[in-house]
Amino acid sequence: MPGAAGDEKTYFPFFSDFRGRNVTALRVGESVALGSIFLLALLGNVWGICLLPWRRHRLCVANCLVLNLFCADLLFITAIPFIGVVRWTESWVLGDVICHMLFYVMTLSGTVIILSLSAVSLERVVSIARLRHAACRRRKMLVAALLVWGFAAAVTLPLCCFFTVVRLPAAAGEEVQICTLVWPSTAGEVLWDVTYATVVFLIPGLVIVVSYSKILQKSKSFGKEPQNTPIIEQGLIGEMGSTRSCGLQKHQEEV
Repeated sequence: MPGAAGDEKTYFPFFSDFRGRNVTALRVGESVALGSIFLLALLGNVWGICLLPWRRHRLCVANCLVLNLFCADLLFITAIPFIGVVRWTESWVLGDVICHMLFYVMTLSGTVIILSLSAVSLERVVSIARLRHAACRRRKMLVAALLVWGFAAAVTLPLCCFFTVVRLPAAAGEEVQICTLVWPSTAGEVLWDVTYATVVFLIPGLVIVVSYSKILQKSKSFGKEPQNTPIIEQGLIGEMGSTRSCGLQKHQEEV
């Protein structure tokens, strides 16, 4: 969205890009899609969380991290209703507090998901190397979860600070309110972008790639030793698929 006269900046307003004769029908379709995603994600994550306590006697570090993923997913989808409202209003009517928190919560939960996926892959490598699952000690897992959430909250904090309500000129001399990100300086924006991309995407991504490469090597090496196959199969079930689905599937296969 273009800024005021003389302002070369463009702003991201959360508004819908649909225009023209069929705009209402398109927005209805968009709302239905958002609602469907919200309901499916809500049911899927709640279902996954409900499955985990049934295996308390087998609870391991990976399962605790999977629980962390479900919680982060639930937090992420809480933004969908607010975005749906803004798509229809074409103006920010949700106030300053939600403006500061909306994208911050989305980015925070996304960061937790990425870090948890990285931690799961690393834990899988350690467990397979030891040929057993690490026990889940509540105090250690609580500390680990708090560290993940605390780090994610800290690294994404600038989004909470710098997302703000801005008034821009609209048609017929009126003003429209938008919620957008306004950095105090370009240098600060570049510094945060580079730091966030490195710490949240590059490093965890490398950990995931290296970890699953090690898992693949282990699977090939143990495939040549029949006596170890049952143990390795238990450690490798679903490792190449979706990490969260793998966690639930592994629980069902162990019953």
